Amino acid sequence: MQDKKRKKLLEERSALLSELSGLQNLLHGSWVKRYTTCARSDCHCHTGERHGPRYYVVVNEGGRQKQKYVPKSQVEAAFRGIEQHKWLLEIVERITHINLILMRMEALEEHQ
Repeated sequence: MQDKKRKKLLEERSALLSELSGLQNLLHGSWVKRYTTCARSDCHCHTGERHGPRYYVVVNEGGRQKQKYVPKSQVEAAFRGIEQHKWLLEIVERITHINLILMRMEALEEHQ
């Protein structure tokens, strides 16, 4: 029974690790959509309809948050990159869980 469970866990871990190679465009950051007003006092943006949206990815550089502008043509790619990072975290969490189970199984076998 333990061998079947171990084999299943090892196969799942291997599949998860192979998924990592598909996360080539991941972006570690958060998503900001911003509407702004300009300096022209007679512009329509001062009466309610602001300019935008403009998109930014907020990243950590040297311990400080930086907002990186994302051109309209790259909005979908940037959004997918952020989603890939979320998936990366889920994969890491699952692999950690699997490794802890495998460690526990090995420890039990050593005591038998």
